[in-house]
Amino acid sequence: MVELFDDGIAMMMLAKAPNIDLLGVTVVAGNTWVSEGTAYAIRQLEAIGITDIPVLQGVRLSFAPNRVENMREEIQLFGFGEGYSGSFAYEEPTFWKDVYTSRYKQEPTFGPTDMHAVNFIIEQVKRYPHEVTILAIGPCCNLAMAVRMAPEIIPLIKRVVYMGGAFTVPGNTTPAAEFNWWYDPEAARIALRSPFKEQIVVGLDVCNQIELRKDRYERIVGLLTKEKFQAMLHDNFLQTTFEERPETVWHIWDIVAAALCVEPSILKREMTRHIDINTQQGLSYGQSLAFAHNPPTGTQPVRIVIAVDEKRLWQLIEESCRSF
Repeated sequence: MVELFDDGIAMMMLAKAPNIDLLGVTVVAGNTWVSEGTAYAIRQLEAIGITDIPVLQGVRLSFAPNRVENMREEIQLFGFGEGYSGSFAYEEPTFWKDVYTSRYKQEPTFGPTDMHAVNFIIEQVKRYPHEVTILAIGPCCNLAMAVRMAPEIIPLIKRVVYMGGAFTVPGNTTPAAEFNWWYDPEAARIALRSPFKEQIVVGLDVCNQIELRKDRYERIVGLLTKEKFQAMLHDNFLQTTFEERPETVWHIWDIVAAALCVEPSILKREMTRHIDINTQQGLSYGQSLAFAHNPPTGTQPVRIVIAVDEKRLWQLIEESCRSF
């Protein structure tokens, strides 16, 4: 979970959507550590005036042992694409509240729920069988752990929507792998091989088509007028990037997945494939694989989003931001 773009906006869209009951925000390590993501989630819910949605801290470490050490060897041997490793690049902060007060110079008005995110997922799926959609816009650690601990929830989940993977385009973290699934390929494999009723993947195939330039960014953040948003914009990575390099072409990822949950009709083109993740250490570690024929045993059919209605997508984003 980061501030605002990208998954912060996605979370707030879901929280404010009138057709969605956001049961909770389950934080996982990925772009940031869990303690940071927790602080950012709480701040953003405060900013939009919704403090009764539970925020839950989840899995801190990837499934594979010695993941960071192996990553360093991976970089030395095979290079590193865009060179982005998320929370792997720095030390983990110890406590979410320290992150919050250091960043925002004030005390939070509420804190995370005293339950692990994995237990919360299991609890909510059993409480609302065949009704819960899980939106996995980070690494799949929480979901994978939930189905490992309680496999009986698999047929009870309505659908899983992922932001992850790259099938017809190169990866971003490495030439082979997209960041979310590269961060924990083992967790992604467990989740994607689970026989859920429906799985939808929003990967780089569609997200690379959706460009965010400085003028559109400024128009959107100009809608975020509340005081609590201002600290998020100060020293914000994307804000700084556009100030220093105004010609930058960025993309959105998690927002696209969230928008599909809010308004499924924006989906314009898709393909169904059995998909898998390479968990063998090497040049293609974390690569997402799609099979039209003769898939590996144990893989599941997944809907891969190829194109969305971009005009309506941006309208939906701006409508949501006005409601914040």
